[in-house]
Amino acid sequence: MWANLRPALIVAQREVRDQFRDWRIIFPVLGLTIFFPFLMNFTASQILNFVKEYGATIIGERLVPFLMMIVGFFPISVSLVIALESFVGEKERGSIEPLLNTPLKDWQLYLGKLISSTIPPLISSFVGMGVYTAGLLIQHIQLPEPDQLLLIVLMTIIQALVMVSGAVVVSAQATSVRAANLLASFIIIPMALLIQAESVIMFWGDYRLLWLVTLGLLALTVLLVRVGLVHFQREELLGREIDVLNIKWGWRVFKQAFTGNAPSIKSWYIRTVPAALTNLKKPILITSLMVAVGALAGFFLVNYYTVPLDIVIPGKMDNRIQGLLQEWPLFSAGPMLAVWWQNIRALLAGMLLGTFSLGILGMLPALATTGVMGFLLGLISVNGIPPVPFFAGFVLPHGLFEIPAMIIASASILRAGAILATPTPGKTVGEVWITSLGEWAKIMVGVVIPLLFVAAAVEVWVTPRIAFLLFQ
Repeated sequence: MWANLRPALIVAQREVRDQFRDWRIIFPVLGLTIFFPFLMNFTASQILNFVKEYGATIIGERLVPFLMMIVGFFPISVSLVIALESFVGEKERGSIEPLLNTPLKDWQLYLGKLISSTIPPLISSFVGMGVYTAGLLIQHIQLPEPDQLLLIVLMTIIQALVMVSGAVVVSAQATSVRAANLLASFIIIPMALLIQAESVIMFWGDYRLLWLVTLGLLALTVLLVRVGLVHFQREELLGREIDVLNIKWGWRVFKQAFTGNAPSIKSWYIRTVPAALTNLKKPILITSLMVAVGALAGFFLVNYYTVPLDIVIPGKMDNRIQGLLQEWPLFSAGPMLAVWWQNIRALLAGMLLGTFSLGILGMLPALATTGVMGFLLGLISVNGIPPVPFFAGFVLPHGLFEIPAMIIASASILRAGAILATPTPGKTVGEVWITSLGEWAKIMVGVVIPLLFVAAAVEVWVTPRIAFLLFQ
C-alpha cells in the first residue's frame, strides 16, 4: 500500500514546493490570511461591547465561534485558485507534458495533485484561526468550548477537502484557466450558502446538527474524490483543446437516455420505464430506509421540541375539516393543481440540490417531508389524540401515491450521483451527466408525475372526507 502511495506523495511534495516558491501566490494569500483574523477580532470585540449594553450576552457568546468558522473558510476560498490551476494551469503553461509522461498511474498523479492542492488552503486556514484565537486571548475574550473548537476545526478541514476536490475535478475537465475559474462558481456559491445555513444553526445553538452536516460533507468529499479518480485520463487531458457547446449532440444523448430507443409511447411505458425502475432497486431500498429513519427521528424529536397544538379539541377539528370541504368542493381543479405543482416543485428542488452534491442532498425533500410527518404524529400522540386514526385519515389516502413517488424520485437522483462516481469507459463527465439527467427525466415523466397527480387529486377530494368520517 505504501509503495503505491509513495509516487503520489512525491508528486504532492514537488507541487507544494513549487507553490511556496511562487511569491505571487504566497504573499496575497498570507497577507489576507493574517489581516482578516485581525478584522474579525476587532468585529468581535466591538459587537461584544455593544450587546453587553443591552444584556444580549448570548449573541456575543455565539458570535465568537461563528467568526472563527468564517476565518477558517475565508482563506480556503482565496486559495481555491491553486486547486483550479492544478491541471489546466500547467497545461496552458506547457509544463504538464513531462509530468504526464512519467510512469505514474492516473490515480497516483491525480491523488498527488489533490494532496498538493489541499495543503496550502489548510495551512492558511489554520494560520488564520491561530491568529484569531491569539487575538481573543490578548483581548481577554472567552474562547469557545473545546467541543466547539474541535467541531470548527473538523468543519474547516472537511470544507477545504470538499472545495479542493471539486476544484481539482473542474481543473482536470476544463480546457482553460478561464473556463475553470468560471466553473468555480458551482463550488463557491453552494459552499457560501452552506456557510450561511451553518451560521443559522450555530446561532440557534444546536451543534449536534452541525456534526451531522460535517458527516454529510465527509461523504460528499469521498464521492468527489472518487469522481475525480474514475474520470481522470491523461490522454483526454492532452487531447482536449477547447470545449464546444454542441446542443445537438447533448440533445441526442438526452433523448436516447430518455426514450431508450423505444419505437412508440406504448413500448416506452411497457419496456423502457419498467427497465428503468428495475435499475432503481438498490437506490429505492436505501431511500426507503432513510425515509423511515427520518420519520422516526421526527417522531422522537417531540421529546426535545414542543409546539402548541390547537386541534386537540374534537369540535375544533370538525370545524377545520368542514372548512376544508367547503373550500375544496368536489371536482375543483384549482386546489388540486396547486398541490400537484407544489409536490413537483419540491422534487425539482431536490434534483437541483442533488446536482451539486452527487445525489446526497437529493433526498432532502423526502427526509424533510417524512420528518415533519413523524414530528406531527408524535405531537398528536403527546396531546392525547390517537395517532393511527389521524394517520389513516389525514396522510394515508394520498400518501399511498405521494410517498412512493417521492421515494422513486429521490432514488433516481441518488442513482444519478452514483453513476457519476462509477467508472464509465469512453464517456466524459458531461456525457455521463446528461445521460443521468435523461434517466431521471424518464422516471419523473413516466412514473413520478402521474403518481403525484393522483396523489394531489386524492389529497384534495378524498382525504378531507375520510378525515371527517373518522373524526366526526
